[in-house]
Amino acid sequence: MFQVYFIRKNKKRVLLGLKKRNFNKIYLIDDILKLDNSRKKIQNILNKVLEKENIISKKISKILLKNNHVNVNELEIKSLKESSFSLKLKKKNLNIQLKEIIFFLKKKLSYIPNIPDETVKKKLAKDDIIIQEGMGKSCIDNPLPHWELSKKFNLFDLNLGSKICGTGFPVYFGKFAKLQRSLIQYFLDKNIKALYKEYSLPYFINQTSGFSTGQIPDKKDQMYFIEKDNFYLIPTGEIPLMNCYRDKIFLEKDLPIKATTYTSCFRREAGSYGTKVRGLNRLHQFEKVEIIQITLPDYSSYSLKDMIEHVKNILKSLNLPFRIIRLKASDLGYSSSITYDFEVYSIAQKKWLEVSSISNCTDYQSNRLNIRYKKNITGEIGYCHTLNGSALALPRILVAILENNQTNNHINIPEVLIPYTGFNNIK
Repeated sequence: MFQVYFIRKNKKRVLLGLKKRNFNKIYLIDDILKLDNSRKKIQNILNKVLEKENIISKKISKILLKNNHVNVNELEIKSLKESSFSLKLKKKNLNIQLKEIIFFLKKKLSYIPNIPDETVKKKLAKDDIIIQEGMGKSCIDNPLPHWELSKKFNLFDLNLGSKICGTGFPVYFGKFAKLQRSLIQYFLDKNIKALYKEYSLPYFINQTSGFSTGQIPDKKDQMYFIEKDNFYLIPTGEIPLMNCYRDKIFLEKDLPIKATTYTSCFRREAGSYGTKVRGLNRLHQFEKVEIIQITLPDYSSYSLKDMIEHVKNILKSLNLPFRIIRLKASDLGYSSSITYDFEVYSIAQKKWLEVSSISNCTDYQSNRLNIRYKKNITGEIGYCHTLNGSALALPRILVAILENNQTNNHINIPEVLIPYTGFNNIK
């Protein structure tokens, strides 16, 4: 979330960035500035009232002390107390007005997304496809999509998930279940080796946690809500992981912070339909390994490159065809300034499937989270930059492994995973 002083100082830049995003509530910027002007005006009046109240209080004390509470001019004291009482009423009303303005100011600020990095374009261009590692090569002439492979090799059952809960909740069997578990451990091991500290976290969050990372109010309707307890199910491990650092002040030497977690993720995916949701393409519950970094402002662009390289190396090790795309402005997440998507190629479906998004949120998210750092030389306090990324989301990785490694008789397991699975194929 932006600070008002940033919007006031960079109004033209903010407006251009929001237009680049196709944000349709540009009028909020003027509303925010007008509200802030009202806030300043009332605050100035309140300050004068407090000053007068303080002067009267001192006058009363001075009179009482001078006369040692004897032979005091009662009329003068009464007049001063009446003035003080009047100022107290005025102060109370001004505080009510100020509280109301601050409430609406924060509410309107919460609807303003982050502005895109200057390298982010309004439309996707050729140079936004940063890298592409092949299109995959099938071992057989007519590769089957993963839902047909599931029937052939008894891998998972979506109907059984529907029986237990509802559509979009798969049940995995035998070697396929172990393959997913092996991938989770492999991803975590790679992250830990790259000095990401592992966390095991709750799958439920409160409203404050969701607001702090930017999912509320933007993605509120896509989140599962438990009304009785006022909890949300997490749509990504980023939320509880980032909230571990909420309201913290770091020393410069403590940064960057690198952390990772494995969680189940829950998304309503309202409005999804057709081939996009077939099989494991889009689920209401799925597993994901997440990475985050908290950095100094001048360091975040380096951290972004570091995270991209890290995920790229994991995908290369799985020997999967993939590409990296820099998202256009209108596709950016609410808190993101720049995002790179990783997509793997589904050889049977003949399409690219997103498996990771790596984003630099600059200081937009840390403003909400109140994550700050103390400068070494001056001791000044500034806001950190935050970054997040999937390393990696499981379902579509599994899809790519199944479809790209199938033969007529079995599915080969990527070599790096065999020590984790204990088997080299699924028959």
